[in-house]
Amino acid sequence: MLVLGIESSCDETGVALYDTEQGLLAHQLHTQIAMHAEYGGVVPELASRDHIHRLTPLTQACLQEADKTIDQIDAIAYTQGPGLGGALLTGASFANALAFALNKPVIPVHHLEGHMLSPLLSEHKPSFPFVALLVSGGHTQFMAVKNIGDYTLLGESIDDAAGEAFDKTAKLLGLPYPGGAKLAELAKLGQPGTFHFPRPMLHSHDLNMSFSGLKTAVLTTVNKIKSEIDCTNGLPEQTRNNICQEFQNAVIDVLSSKARQALKQTGFRQLVVAGGVGANWQLRQQLSNLPGIETFFPPMAYCTDNGAMIAFAGAMHLAQAQPAGSFNVKARWPLNEIVH
Repeated sequence: MLVLGIESSCDETGVALYDTEQGLLAHQLHTQIAMHAEYGGVVPELASRDHIHRLTPLTQACLQEADKTIDQIDAIAYTQGPGLGGALLTGASFANALAFALNKPVIPVHHLEGHMLSPLLSEHKPSFPFVALLVSGGHTQFMAVKNIGDYTLLGESIDDAAGEAFDKTAKLLGLPYPGGAKLAELAKLGQPGTFHFPRPMLHSHDLNMSFSGLKTAVLTTVNKIKSEIDCTNGLPEQTRNNICQEFQNAVIDVLSSKARQALKQTGFRQLVVAGGVGANWQLRQQLSNLPGIETFFPPMAYCTDNGAMIAFAGAMHLAQAQPAGSFNVKARWPLNEIVH
């Protein structure tokens, strides 16, 4: 079965073709980072308009890459939610219109389910059951994954997601949008022990997290430094690097501690880490060294939003003979509400 996957939940337009026998055949992605950088963040209306322009040429490029014709597609999967309403509608409209024209089933996919299953696209893949850490700009949560569609929420961030905290902190430090990845690189240049930031909810005895207070601690530190020295041209370079390192240490200490707790609570021996922050070098390093635990990450190309994960999740639904969906989007959609 050949499944076309459409991803348009935020600021990446992703299209991919996944074959249930041959695996991933083609993957095309357009990022809107350069367009939104001028505004310091995602502008929803601009994101939606750009998706409209990109979907057809990316689909054509996928078909060409895979040496397939559009008539050979057996089903079309699209991101139903969560995400920006207008952006989701562009992908949903394209997928449903194409499915109608081809008389093929359309499969709505939960964006986070796509991320959570994306490590199954790699050669070194997990088996069920496993604990999933979904860590991105919009979500940070732990899930117990027993099978496709069998997900239990174990804990989540009660305010800012980890990726959101990275980006907001980077902005506080004067780093260009999107700053989270740049902050992670500068953290390598920091001097250990120069600053100490709190590890919120580290000892809360549950699997919930909070990163808003950590961001505030950085703001307080920056304001204190600015009151003591001349920062007309920005923070001193080494001071900024030191702050980046300590901020990243604090976030990853919390995520690592909660991951160990989630694994102990479930008794599972496999950990899956997915989402944009899953590309963070220090997080990968720290979570890869948990004693007695096998940790899995998606290929770097599939950490950010992409069509491959949507095509794959759609194929998994198709394999389970789940009924086709309809034209609908859900800007807010808790992962644990999925019923297959």
